[in-house]
Amino acid sequence: MSKEKLFTPYQIFLIATLAFLQFAIILDFMVLSPLGAQMMPLLNINPSQFGLVVSAYALSAGASGLLAAGFADRFDRKKLLLFFFAGFIAGTFLCGFAPTYPLLLAARIITGIFGGVIGSISFAIITDLFPLQTRGRVMGFVQMAFAVSQVLGLPAGLYLSNLWDWHAPFLMIAGLCIPLLGLIMWKMKPVDAHLAIQKDHSAFQHLIGTVSKQRHLRAFAATTLLATGGFMLMPFGSAFAVNNLGVRLEDLPLIYLVTGICSMIAGPLIGKLTDRVGPMRVFAGGSALSILLVLIYTNLGVTPLWLLIAFNAILFAGITARMISSSALLTAVPAQVDRGAFMGVNASVSQISGGISSAIAGLIVHQTTSGRLENYPALGWVVACTMLVCVWLMYNINREVRGKAKHTDLNHPVPLTPPR
Repeated sequence: MSKEKLFTPYQIFLIATLAFLQFAIILDFMVLSPLGAQMMPLLNINPSQFGLVVSAYALSAGASGLLAAGFADRFDRKKLLLFFFAGFIAGTFLCGFAPTYPLLLAARIITGIFGGVIGSISFAIITDLFPLQTRGRVMGFVQMAFAVSQVLGLPAGLYLSNLWDWHAPFLMIAGLCIPLLGLIMWKMKPVDAHLAIQKDHSAFQHLIGTVSKQRHLRAFAATTLLATGGFMLMPFGSAFAVNNLGVRLEDLPLIYLVTGICSMIAGPLIGKLTDRVGPMRVFAGGSALSILLVLIYTNLGVTPLWLLIAFNAILFAGITARMISSSALLTAVPAQVDRGAFMGVNASVSQISGGISSAIAGLIVHQTTSGRLENYPALGWVVACTMLVCVWLMYNINREVRGKAKHTDLNHPVPLTPPR
């Protein structure tokens, strides 16, 4: 089946738009990791304080997501997207002008308040407009933004930070987002079909109804564990590479570039595989690969650059498989009437648990006077254990979804398993 038959031109526009949105949101978070090696000495902060910068964004994003979840199904999703995206751009500009650690912390909180809701709105739009049998492909392209941020965003951000200072990447991100805001306003159609089936009379009642459903609670538990790995390991990735693995600062862009190119290639292929063999099989395979490589990577000493690049490329392929397959599977959990609220709460759970995980990681890891990070292998074991438990949770979620909808998606009258 060709792409032209699978998606309409407008759907292709939506996929590209939502992918660029994800690129901006992910890059805004990810750029902190490679900048950590520069920011900590320049701002005179320790790993615990740097972990707080990361967790401040996540915790504020989680709080705003919970507050917005009750209203998420009561408005046109396009209008919600425009509102929160505009706030995200403003917060990112503030990060680009923050001169001190306290002001940077405040700017990250503001950015998180708005940016943390965008992902849930985007996933709700995808679930509204695309049937389950094609969501693996859609998620593959949208989540490819994670890799594009490494290939284009991170090297560009690092180059600008080396050319000027660490503020430059945030100004770059905000500048790229302004034209996209105008494009969404002009080109995107309203997404409001869910408004006709709303039954709850208050946002609070709708929120309570969403979080009290057992199948939703299982999904939230899985999301909690999904967020642990990235938020624990990534914030200190550059510092670990430089101070423990012997990587030069000027070689960091090359690592992110090659890893990102591999992830870009893997993303659409994994999305297609997810639609073909099912998200659970892809998730289990990606988790097994990730567990093995995390345990090896976090115990490495000084490592040749080529070997480190190979490790990162394979590890991120496993992580990409987990991201795409879990996103496709979790979209099948809520009914249409609860979709926006579910996605909002789910994003909040991810951000809050990730923020807590990042703060805990900052307490576990400590930096010696030589700059070396200690106790990093302990984080590897924690992440591996959470991945293992998450496989079990996702297996039960997958079994429930397929048990309730053997022939049709919960939300669309299309076959659950597409013909091969």
